[in-house]
Amino acid sequence: MRLDTYSKSGGFSLVEMAIVLVIVGVLLGGLLPTISSQIEQQRRNETRKYINEVRDAMLGYSAANGSLPCPDITNDGLADIASAVTTDNIPITGQSTKKYSCSATVGTVPYNTLGVTPNDSYNSALIYAVTPVFGERNEVYSATGGGGTLLSSSFFNLSSTGTLRICTSAACSTNLTSTAAAVIVSRGANWALTPSTDEAENTDNDTDFVSHDFTPTFDDIVIWLSPNTLFNRMVAAGKLP
Repeated sequence: MRLDTYSKSGGFSLVEMAIVLVIVGVLLGGLLPTISSQIEQQRRNETRKYINEVRDAMLGYSAANGSLPCPDITNDGLADIASAVTTDNIPITGQSTKKYSCSATVGTVPYNTLGVTPNDSYNSALIYAVTPVFGERNEVYSATGGGGTLLSSSFFNLSSTGTLRICTSAACSTNLTSTAAAVIVSRGANWALTPSTDEAENTDNDTDFVSHDFTPTFDDIVIWLSPNTLFNRMVAAGKLP
């Protein structure tokens, strides 16, 4: 018997290996988009859960302190409050009132003030905006110049109105609300890239925001807090009549 009759008995030929690699490539090519989509959906779900936790923390803060927290504009995770403005003879002669307001309407979530984690699942800080009246505090003192004894503190009331607007596009041909007390925005996966026109509306530090379904050019997640939701929490906490 000739020994070379067994020379091809083991292994695959180059052609067979190439065919196997092509098949594996096709299978992986079909699976990768599905896996990538599932990962992205998980991140979105985690971010939505995180935003809701922040929202609940804000409601808890308002119930304890009488107002919503101010935005963070110094990136230290703390609510930034402007220096008090003191007015004498308010509410009556011989007294004075100190008014505390937020340093800015728009910034990021004051995570240290609220006791929440600093970033969403995309490792980005949440944008946070508040209607000024819902972040204010007034303190009445028994003497002029903010001196004497602190007599009382007052905050927003049931007639206070939100001024933040959420639209379905940057052009705002249709708005979802124009009276939001607060707005929270996650910039999504592409926050570090050049934003679309709709996404840019959420990062320009004004009081207009955009919220709509995900598209190839829009992946922001936007939620807002209505005055009525805030009022209900404050009434339940005994902060409002």
